[in-house]
Amino acid sequence: MRPLRYSINVTLDGCCDHQAISGDETLHRHQAANLARADALLFGRVTYQMMEEAWREPARTGVMPEWMQPWMMPFARTIDAAKKYVVSSALEQVDWNAELVRGDLGEAVEQLKCQPGEGLFLGGVKLPMALAELDLIDEYEIVVHPRLAGHGPALFAGLPRHLDLRLMSCQELGSGAVALRYEPSR
Repeated sequence: MRPLRYSINVTLDGCCDHQAISGDETLHRHQAANLARADALLFGRVTYQMMEEAWREPARTGVMPEWMQPWMMPFARTIDAAKKYVVSSALEQVDWNAELVRGDLGEAVEQLKCQPGEGLFLGGVKLPMALAELDLIDEYEIVVHPRLAGHGPALFAGLPRHLDLRLMSCQELGSGAVALRYEPSR
């Protein structure tokens, strides 16, 4: 069974708004390596559309938008090439090497996990909350950035029960960010 790995960037006060966090070259290389450890990516609609808008065109054309730095291209190429599964009842179709996931969420994700391979990589906020409630996430990586946002969505706000996690590793990244990897204490 391939593991479902979740990674998210947060500020010290738990904000997971991507606009509150600035990434550097070390972070993008770290995340590209995370993606390379997976056979496929699992996103909800919002994260899928956000990632597609940011990374698809630069990866395919090599033309970088004004906000993009040259060291971001390996991440763009990695995410562009990855197989993607998108959980959405609102979207009628997807492309960008993607497939819609429909039906019972727990059953659908269990089926994806049962396929052979290195792993599934999960991103976003709402979908991971639902999968945490179903106890389907095998590894949590919280990349904590040295910033206080004072606003925004908080990671796992409203989770109906507590989940105990065991620290697997701690890695200091650039700009003072720290990648903390946990596994559920089952």
